[in-house]
Amino acid sequence: MSLVSDSLVITRRNVIKIRRVPDLVVFATLSPIMFVLLFRYVFGSAIPLEGIGYAEYLLPGILAQTVIFGSTVTGGALAEDLQKGLIDRFRSLPMSRAAVLVGRTVADQVLNVVSIVVMLLTGLAVGWRAHSSVPEFVLALLVLLAFAFSISWLMALVGLVVRTPEVVNNASFIVIFPLTFIANTFVPTDNFPTVLRVFADWNPVSSVTQAARELFGNTAANAPEPDAWSLQHPVVYTLIWVGIILAVFVPLSIRQYEKAADR
Repeated sequence: MSLVSDSLVITRRNVIKIRRVPDLVVFATLSPIMFVLLFRYVFGSAIPLEGIGYAEYLLPGILAQTVIFGSTVTGGALAEDLQKGLIDRFRSLPMSRAAVLVGRTVADQVLNVVSIVVMLLTGLAVGWRAHSSVPEFVLALLVLLAFAFSISWLMALVGLVVRTPEVVNNASFIVIFPLTFIANTFVPTDNFPTVLRVFADWNPVSSVTQAARELFGNTAANAPEPDAWSLQHPVVYTLIWVGIILAVFVPLSIRQYEKAADR
């Protein structure tokens, strides 16, 4: 029970920090809003889609990109805590070692929830609508948050290894930015070169985007079934990736935290 109680304390500490530093929320939502407006009004007219408006196709992809980039906050925050010596202060307290990481990753999902709400409101303003039931709508949000939570643990390891917030941000951008674009986030993958299309179809970013589209009801009624199994069963495929990422990076992050704290 010490892990649960200690994690709740760390989560509360990080949530309070988000509330006291509103810049975190502003910059976490400003970029996705800009992407929505740019793609909706600048590129949307040049991307033909049959049976569905581009706004409805776009928003699930923007949501997937937003929560993935939001998860990079975990790595930067942990690197900052290490740099400032806060991790050493946590070590001196009678608390679970894993609680620092659990509290950090859970608190960052609060920021993701705020970002999702802002994105949904922005989507409504540019013409996006959900055409599904309430349970399906909620499940779409849970799938997005589950995937974001797993990416937070991956970024936690990066932050503990790199130990410099600026390098964490640069490294995560170099890796995550191509992953979110070589996918079905903004355009269908049908016209991609063969190699890129195969990569995009099996990219978990594509599956979480496809899962959100189907659960929001943002798919064309006459759309052909995707060729890849990953996109035929996007919820299952996404949850498989969530399980794999957590199984690998939770123990690695906890082990790296112990090493970093012992330095």
